[in-house]
Amino acid sequence: MTELQDIARRVQGCTDCALARGRTKAVPGEGPENADILFIGEGPGYNEDQQGRPFVGAAGSFLEQLLASVGLRRGQVFITNMVKCRPPNNRDPLPNEIAACSKYLDRQIELIQPKIIVTLGRHSLGKFLPGQTISKVHGKARTVGEHLVCPMYHPAAALHQGSLRREVEADFRALPALLKEKAPAGAPEEPEAKQVSMLLAGGDAEDHSHYL
Repeated sequence: MTELQDIARRVQGCTDCALARGRTKAVPGEGPENADILFIGEGPGYNEDQQGRPFVGAAGSFLEQLLASVGLRRGQVFITNMVKCRPPNNRDPLPNEIAACSKYLDRQIELIQPKIIVTLGRHSLGKFLPGQTISKVHGKARTVGEHLVCPMYHPAAALHQGSLRREVEADFRALPALLKEKAPAGAPEEPEAKQVSMLLAGGDAEDHSHYL
């Protein structure tokens, strides 16, 4: 068992906050162990809670379309959330719930060492750029500590508010150039890495207004 798989096992048995009492399945996250891009959403929605996988609802379908638009596949990126269990009725995660899950997310980041961290929505933005608003900083990558962080709107926000769709699409178009900048000179193309079945992230088509 790899360390990432061990984190998934711990998440699935975690009872460190009240969200554990209402979950169907915990959603640790999934993707390659050496993914270049790590996406961090807010928390699981209904479909994610049922399947134990991140971004499998309407927002997940849109995320896959966005990835395809820049020549990427879901299997090439790691997807996770700020909290690993679904908040009741898709409400915002509470500060104590985010704090309880932070140990898992921090360790995932440490192990994966992504070239780019993409924050999806305001809650994951707040982890890296507290006090900033998504409307002002989306699409503007910046270095935070050891990581290149690229804030974006949550895909669910674009589903709820159609006017944001073009902005989300434009922000995604910048990802290939950012990856190229982070690649060492003359680095060979890496084969797609082994998938870690560690279930986690995303939103579905229920109520998307809180992502704005």
